[in-house]
Amino acid sequence: MTATPGAKAAAGPSVVVLISGRGSNLRSIVESDPPCRIAAVVSNRPDAAGLAFARTHGIATEVVDHRAFAAAADPRAAFDASLMQAIDRHDPALVVLAGFMRILTPGFVDHYAGRMINIHPSLLPAYPGLHTHRRALADGVRLHGCTVHFVTSTLDSGPIIVQAAVPVHPDDTEDTLSARVLAQEHRLYPQAVRWFAEGRLSVDSGRVRLAPAAAGNPAPAATGALVVPPLD
Repeated sequence: MTATPGAKAAAGPSVVVLISGRGSNLRSIVESDPPCRIAAVVSNRPDAAGLAFARTHGIATEVVDHRAFAAAADPRAAFDASLMQAIDRHDPALVVLAGFMRILTPGFVDHYAGRMINIHPSLLPAYPGLHTHRRALADGVRLHGCTVHFVTSTLDSGPIIVQAAVPVHPDDTEDTLSARVLAQEHRLYPQAVRWFAEGRLSVDSGRVRLAPAAAGNPAPAATGALVVPPLD
């Protein structure tokens, strides 16, 4: 485990972001100037490009390499226990999974119940798991998209916070469809984090309720995507 201290200070609730790669959704959240404090970025991969981005923005970083637990009696549980310690040092109100490519144990998920969110590149409950764009193209769907949801112990499940749907064009490839969806991910995730930080999200009987925004917020610009609920 390695850690790098950070110097970024901001008002609002503490947030820890988990990444495994380039951290493009991390970047979109940080650059949105959210009403919260990004206390740390934690990765299971020491070479994750998003770590460098975090450091340049004065955000503390830490690596909990899952490969270091391969010899443990239960590698997943041992990794999750160490990851939990790294996260809890920052006392987060919210844990954000931003391209974190690990399946988490039920005990880990339960520890952060109601305060851990994920973004998935499909219109859940359609296409949980991997290769969502490939599967959507193979099925010939007309709409595809992305979903931000609270995390539960069921993979890519949990109460849905917000979704964006984009058209699937006849000549789309995995790459073109992925890029169209990713552009919406970069809009949705900062907004979901903002809603949480503002205390506007609640869950009632498995459904997320969004409290109204303060009066006077400008309407979002049109983007060629259907977003529900509408962004502020």
